[in-house]
Amino acid sequence: MSADDEQIGPGFGEDKPDNGEGSGNPSDPLNEGFTSELENRQPRQIVEIEVQVVGVYEHQEQGQTPGFSPPAFVLLRDKDSRQVLIFIGRAEAFAISLALEEKSVDRPLTHDLMKNIIDHLGVTIDRILIDDIWQETYYAKITLNLGDKTVQIDARPSDAIALGLRAKAPIFMAEYVLEQASISEDIPDGPE
Repeated sequence: MSADDEQIGPGFGEDKPDNGEGSGNPSDPLNEGFTSELENRQPRQIVEIEVQVVGVYEHQEQGQTPGFSPPAFVLLRDKDSRQVLIFIGRAEAFAISLALEEKSVDRPLTHDLMKNIIDHLGVTIDRILIDDIWQETYYAKITLNLGDKTVQIDARPSDAIALGLRAKAPIFMAEYVLEQASISEDIPDGPE
């Protein structure tokens, strides 16, 4: 799995390996046929459900090779206790953990820098929406308010979550994403 793709495995803890079939970017030449599939998808009516970030975890498997860095994932939960985990990069996991613990480092990390720039420009982060899952990759949008103008920016969910937590913005997930991706395994309420 590449850090650029935030994926869900077929089951808890099973992440989809990066098999070189392309990046998910329609302009990537390895994604021949992807654009037509993407264009043929029907727009969905999005019902937004607020979710909370429960924590960031490392997925440990028995028999892992010593020195192997296990994948990290962020766990989200709605008020009905439906849980979704999204595999993310280690740097994003660290950034989300810092925001959850309301800790900072001596010099601003990327998400802190983004938040500082946004604040200095007089822009506010209104909300985060994880609005799609396509070929086992999640997609998100950051909604920004620029006075009387609202702008939506595409983002990886991990970056959107790390930035949203710093701005204390609500995080939402599309109902159909929750339906498709929720897991039944019990995961503890705190980071490991």
